[in-house]
Amino acid sequence: MSTRENLKVWHDRMADKSREALDAQLAEDAVFHSPVVHTPQEGKPVVMAYLTAADTVLGNDSFRYVREIVDDEKNMAMLEFQLELDDIHVNGVDIISWNDDGLIQDFKVMVRPLQAINKVWDEMGKMLEKMKG
Repeated sequence: MSTRENLKVWHDRMADKSREALDAQLAEDAVFHSPVVHTPQEGKPVVMAYLTAADTVLGNDSFRYVREIVDDEKNMAMLEFQLELDDIHVNGVDIISWNDDGLIQDFKVMVRPLQAINKVWDEMGKMLEKMKG
């Protein structure tokens, strides 16, 4: 699939937050780069946990992708997003790379400003703990 086709599949999944659709989009050896965790998180189950938690924490009614940059040659895209989280404005980017099979290989999230990073760190930590139990 082309990068734009992969991106459409991502946007469709974001619209309904389907765990099954997310599972179908992730490569087994996918890697997640968190804005608050120092080391890359490797493997489909771990990436699935982080993205599922992000759906809950960040995926509120205010979440919007506001800009996209697509690199067809490298099969990757950068999507800028914004949302409000407990009256804190969060601005960030998702940088997504797909493998030759159209599966997400690498997913990096960056967030700003510092107040937003701290809020996301706190809320994601709570959500990941809740998912473990």
